[in-house]
Amino acid sequence: WDAPEYYTARYREGYEGEQIYPAYGNWKKAGLEKDDVDLGHATYCGEVTMVDFWIGRLLAKLDALGLRENTLVFFTSDHGFYFGEHDYFGKAEWVHDPEASVTADSSVPEWLTDSWLLTVERSPLYKELTNVPLMVRGPGLEPGRTGAMTTAPDLAPTIMDLVGLGGVPTTMTGDSFGGVLEGTREDHRPLVVSSWPLYLAEGEIVTAIDSKARRIADYMPVTVTTPERTLILGGPDDEPELYDLTSDPGERENVWRTPGGEGALLAEQALTLLEGVNTPEEYLAPRRESVDRWRVIGKSA
Repeated sequence: WDAPEYYTARYREGYEGEQIYPAYGNWKKAGLEKDDVDLGHATYCGEVTMVDFWIGRLLAKLDALGLRENTLVFFTSDHGFYFGEHDYFGKAEWVHDPEASVTADSSVPEWLTDSWLLTVERSPLYKELTNVPLMVRGPGLEPGRTGAMTTAPDLAPTIMDLVGLGGVPTTMTGDSFGGVLEGTREDHRPLVVSSWPLYLAEGEIVTAIDSKARRIADYMPVTVTTPERTLILGGPDDEPELYDLTSDPGERENVWRTPGGEGALLAEQALTLLEGVNTPEEYLAPRRESVDRWRVIGKSA
């Protein structure tokens, strides 16, 4: 993050050392110090502060131009970032792949090649990545906050709903949360699914970062979130993770093996949702196998 220094200085006053882009992954295994992570967080905070300022200027300009009453503004993000939570820095864990190499025409900077090679392995999406901001301003919408759950595919249907464009095309898989914004509904979705692209499966060759082919080291997990629970599903060899957000908001204690089968039920609900939007079975099968395999272990634990 490279916001002007006067934004970052309030979070890292007096620092004059080199600003290094750390490798994504387990920051302790990567040889980083906590101070490195704190520096990254300071520059991130500077960037967020800069964005906050300029979004404010944008809204003020809409007001000055008399456009407030016929303009919808949606502010959101694609994902969050780890700054030491769960021992991660970044948004994925990149590891060395002994079978891979950087080609001569790769756009990966040379100084990165020793620390950021060359495949991505299991990288769970905890709430630091999935719980992103969503703010909406528009005509007739009263200021307030809501705990209703939504997800990115709902954005376009919501915009169409609020501007009165009628029915949502069948090619869209989301649902409007306009009623929540207008105060006529309190809830929207019972659960949401967040994931890496499901084709990021163990052994698959995909392009990432610099459009060069790379082998995926592990199944990338799917995260299922309800107001009270987080469930993380990976491949067949990965025990699912279930967290009680009421007593464990930091998602530290895996309660998947707790008797009652709550995690397996939530998994089935999520897989049914993905089936309903025509997700190919080849992408769902590894998750089903994980649930079936670890459901037996969970019952006997």
